[in-house]
Amino acid sequence: QVQLVESGGGLVQPGGSLRLSCAASISISTFYVMGWYRQAPGKQRELVATITSGDNTKYADSVKGHFTIYSDVPKNTVYLQMNSLKPEDTAVYYCNAKARGSYWGQGTQVTVSS
Repeated sequence: QVQLVESGGGLVQPGGSLRLSCAASISISTFYVMGWYRQAPGKQRELVATITSGDNTKYADSVKGHFTIYSDVPKNTVYLQMNSLKPEDTAVYYCNAKARGSYWGQGTQVTVSS
């Protein structure tokens, strides 16, 4: 059974930074792509960033230049470094991994507010 566990969310002021972690229960080399999604209240879940097994990355236009996704294969963990956070980044952030199936973590809340 694949498990993804997110951590690192919290309350931060506008302009601040957070780093989210997604720890997998198996080697992340198993997955051909991993990513971060977010869902704000009353909105649909949206893609934030993805990283492939070949380290190719993609970002939503809204986060380009201030979010970075990267992986640590020996630690079986994918990270999302979020800088220059804005109130509109407030959401529950979910980790996703795709292999033969699609797997989701439980989510971690990020709140950007003064």
